Amino acid sequence: MVNYSYSLRSSWDMSLLRSVVAATQKSAQDLGLTSSALRNSALLAIAAQIAQHQEQILQANAQDLTQADQLPFALAQRLKLDSHKVQGMIKGLQDLAKLPDPLNQRQIHRELDTGLILQRLTCPIGVIGVIFESRPDALVQIAGLAIKSGNGAILKGGSEAVHSCQALMQAIHQGLREVGIPPQVLELVTTRAEILEILHMDDLIDLIVPRGSNELVRYIQSNTKIPVMGHADGICHVFVDEFADLAMAVAVTLDSKVQYPAACNAIETLLVHQAIAAEFLPQVVKALQEKGVELRGCDRTRHIVPDLIPAQESDWTTEYLDLILAIKVVDSLSEAIAHINQYGSHHTDAIITESAANAQTFQQRISSCGVYHNCSTRFADGFRYGFGAEVGISTQKLPPRGPVGLEGLVTYKYYLNGKGQTVAEYAGAGAKTFTHIDLRE
Repeated sequence: MVNYSYSLRSSWDMSLLRSVVAATQKSAQDLGLTSSALRNSALLAIAAQIAQHQEQILQANAQDLTQADQLPFALAQRLKLDSHKVQGMIKGLQDLAKLPDPLNQRQIHRELDTGLILQRLTCPIGVIGVIFESRPDALVQIAGLAIKSGNGAILKGGSEAVHSCQALMQAIHQGLREVGIPPQVLELVTTRAEILEILHMDDLIDLIVPRGSNELVRYIQSNTKIPVMGHADGICHVFVDEFADLAMAVAVTLDSKVQYPAACNAIETLLVHQAIAAEFLPQVVKALQEKGVELRGCDRTRHIVPDLIPAQESDWTTEYLDLILAIKVVDSLSEAIAHINQYGSHHTDAIITESAANAQTFQQRISSCGVYHNCSTRFADGFRYGFGAEVGISTQKLPPRGPVGLEGLVTYKYYLNGKGQTVAEYAGAGAKTFTHIDLRE
């Protein structure tokens, strides 16, 4: 049984850090060649270890929480673990084990000519560096996705969550040992100095995924040559159209803001069509204020509900991650779309309307990676999408985009098998021609 009476090291010795990451790279290369059954067994073994040691994990989290009153609201909310979150980690790992193997999936099977066969097969990316603030449950999601997809990972949680992350990583390592997978395929680093070193290891690390503040993401992007996947802000919107069901609009707005305000998919701005503003705004303001939400309104909003804080231009570009919401009245669907495309972060935005035509226009013209109709923005999540978990959310235009699950952690390679063919045979006078026949088997 793993010993959970651990003492934290301050950091890896910098002279050893490169060898640690090199060992992760080697272990990842081996992991990518293992069977789906072994990787799934590892996920279930990790889940069992977390369940067995839930009390110790929560005790470690309680130690981190002793400093939570010094943290911003969003970080404190993300830091806290409870039995419900632990059970969510366990179920996420179990669900992940049930998903199809993302590796060795044949995407192309083509005869270029008789006896010259091309295949494109999925394979792991290699080693992924994931840097996340506060949320210790993110460590389990990322570790699970890495194992399932045959990747190694270097994980860095926030200093405020160091005891929680250490306890969870011990459970993860024990689960890996039980099935014979070297635990160094997943490593935890604890200091900013280590991260700065790792950002320079572009020969060992293949992808960086930052999960956290705008400042964190921009810092990572500016200090590495390694490809970076992530999003800088989560400035999400709900637009209540003139044809909205107002009771639905109140319920969806509440969920999108209040259900978990510290999440990047919680809304920061509510847009309301002027045609229904006089009727809708008193309803939604009352409901939001009853939940403790601080409301900031434009001049037209405050003309209808005078006691709100005046909204400033900066409110349209602020990710509060708190019980704060900016409200703006707009004249039309097109104005709402223009506002979101100008001020939003291309994360997740929703329209509430009974007009199918308006919903279609909104979904086609909003440039975000998630565009919803008549439902909460809080659904933007890999687990809710059926991905088992997510390594993060990407707002970049190139794929992967949105909640990134297993499909975002694999790449592909081309296999070409022949019988001595040469390119010279297919060039010049009398050249042979390619058949280019897609094969069924």
